[in-house]
Amino acid sequence: MRRVGVLALLVTVISGLAPAIAQAATSVGPWSPVGSDHARALDESQGLASIVRGNQATFRYTGISTIPSSVSSRGWNHVGDPGTAQGYYVEPYQRDDRGAKLFRVEAPNGTWTEYQHALESWEANNNSFAAVSPDGRWMVAGEWGTMDHLLVHPMPGIAFTTPGQNLPLASVIHLGHPVRDVQGCDFTSATQLLCSSDDPEGSLFGLRKPLLQVDLSGPLSGSDVNAQVTALGQLPLESGCGGEFEVEGIDYDERDGTLRVIVMSPSICVIFDSKTWRFKK
Repeated sequence: MRRVGVLALLVTVISGLAPAIAQAATSVGPWSPVGSDHARALDESQGLASIVRGNQATFRYTGISTIPSSVSSRGWNHVGDPGTAQGYYVEPYQRDDRGAKLFRVEAPNGTWTEYQHALESWEANNNSFAAVSPDGRWMVAGEWGTMDHLLVHPMPGIAFTTPGQNLPLASVIHLGHPVRDVQGCDFTSATQLLCSSDDPEGSLFGLRKPLLQVDLSGPLSGSDVNAQVTALGQLPLESGCGGEFEVEGIDYDERDGTLRVIVMSPSICVIFDSKTWRFKK
């Protein structure tokens, strides 16, 4: 009876919040929503990646509770949106001080290796995401805040294989339009990325929480490249609670062309109806 009473109370609370439902899911540029899955608040709240190894494919999520104690005990207390290519999987970590960023890499055989990147003098300590180029040679990382660039490193574990040495900054992607609070990016081709922005203001593109398309002037090669940025539209903000949503990580599944974006709901609804949205062209 106590359990039934608690469930009835939760139903009553959520039902009472129903009038606060925000924007229903609509197409975002050429991407149409085809469904959604519940995103758990503790272990599916930061990012995701579809890992393809041979004929096997798995989805890996990151969240507060996925940070290994061996990592958090050394100061890296935030994990971002992971990336993958060529069977390699990489997780980006940051810390609160000006210490090095950490990238944990899992090879196709399941072994893990850690690589650290010492911040440039001008570089923010935020390590929001890792996106791996389709050829596996380059890893793009991003910083929180309003930025006019993305960072490019040699892909640890593939193009850079000396974990005891500093992972260098190889080049910069110069964005033709500033972006704000990018939480994740993933390559759809050698010259295009899709990025999820948690921009709460909307002054940069005229809309909040946009899906961004970044078109590079050429494939990454170790030299700086320019890029055109286009806001495709606002990501779905659908919840039983009103308030501030948080757009998180993104994944493009090259096997079937499915785009996935995590959107965490406001207030107590972060537990009940946060979603990983699925899109297709």
